[in-house]
Amino acid sequence: MAKITYVEYGGKEHVVDVAPGLTVMEGARDNDIPGIDADCGGACACSTCHVYVDEAWLDRLPPKEAMEEDMLDFAYEPDPRRSRLTCQLKVTEALDGLVVHMPEKQI
Repeated sequence: MAKITYVEYGGKEHVVDVAPGLTVMEGARDNDIPGIDADCGGACACSTCHVYVDEAWLDRLPPKEAMEEDMLDFAYEPDPRRSRLTCQLKVTEALDGLVVHMPEKQI
């Protein structure tokens, strides 16, 4: 299991265990974490699972693929460096301790 910390826009933290093989989005969905809507169910067809990755983790994640980059154009206030779609982040033991911050809203 990997411990993932989801930080709501207002600052409330949710630390949950997410099984390897799931996505960071599925970890939020399965644990009823507010702030990640995941309207498309993880198909990378929307931007409602957008988060800002904690600075300490930026170089430890796989790079964004073209489809994710395209979908992030539709996210609320995307940050060119920190924005990611949680449906595109597959959980592994290497992500133990990952911290993600939710935007003010999902669109």
